[in-house]
Amino acid sequence: MQSPPPNSFGWSNRVLFRLLSIPKEGPEISDRIVAVDTNTLARQPVRKREVVGEFRSLNNRAAATIVEKLPAGNDGNLDPDAIDRLLVTVHCEMQRISEEFQHGRRVAELLNPILQGLRDSKVDRPLRVVDIGCGTGFVVRWLTAHKALGGDVELVGADYHPALIDEARRLAAAENLSCRFEVANAFRLEQPATVYMSTGILHHFRGRELIDLFAQHNRPGTCAFMHFDFHQSALAPFGSWLFPAARMREPLAKHDGVLSAVRAYESEDLLLAARTGAPNFVSAVYGTKLWGLPIPRAFHSLVGILPEYRDAFIANLGNKKDALGVVE
Repeated sequence: MQSPPPNSFGWSNRVLFRLLSIPKEGPEISDRIVAVDTNTLARQPVRKREVVGEFRSLNNRAAATIVEKLPAGNDGNLDPDAIDRLLVTVHCEMQRISEEFQHGRRVAELLNPILQGLRDSKVDRPLRVVDIGCGTGFVVRWLTAHKALGGDVELVGADYHPALIDEARRLAAAENLSCRFEVANAFRLEQPATVYMSTGILHHFRGRELIDLFAQHNRPGTCAFMHFDFHQSALAPFGSWLFPAARMREPLAKHDGVLSAVRAYESEDLLLAARTGAPNFVSAVYGTKLWGLPIPRAFHSLVGILPEYRDAFIANLGNKKDALGVVE
């Protein structure tokens, strides 16, 4: 389930990687500067020297240099408060790009046909949509602010990181929004999701981890899932370098933005993982084309839906299916 190495993109991208110093391997910096016990969600200390050493061993000098500049205490551990402030800033920069790409509208474009199909099939209300790894909650807040999904939909964002959830709650309160944010494992909430969704998390899960992620969708009451992530293409590394370089200030954001595209999965790899981990769902990848043309989108979306609701979803999607492009 590993994504193809950069040299599989052809000679032009090999030149691009060299000229732009694009890293060729993971992990991303954000994967290493915060550690959480996945069972208790307790924050764990992170040794700065160990993180720097790991990136040096991967010959990722840019990442090592960025981490070297992060503040640490006398014990050698990264300063958690400084890391929290940095991650909130990075997520604010990510929100600006999401706004420019109209990501909230794109989520609603696929989510509404799913929800209407569930309504048509008399699924119990409210229809609970849970955003996995929501960060500062841009998608949930956008959907709520624009009343994009209907009054029978409950929107919940879940993330391991308290600082990000605190910021999501602060912004939601300032905007007088009715959505909810929880410091939690999204799959361990007291009330399961009718639909799980996410943006930009799939590429963080490698190999068996990705299959195990999809396996957690097999829950009573869960009818569908929808995950947006980078669409791997020959243009993806350049685009992921250009937009962060132009719109982001934090070196961490620029570094991880590029590496996210490099680590992105092919549509067929996502489908294989989803069908292996969540075989009860019918899965397909949407959004592989731009304006119905053979031009790759920056993001594509993996949609899984229980078989009894699929026909209603496809009917509600209508001619958007061909315009988006689909891999089944």
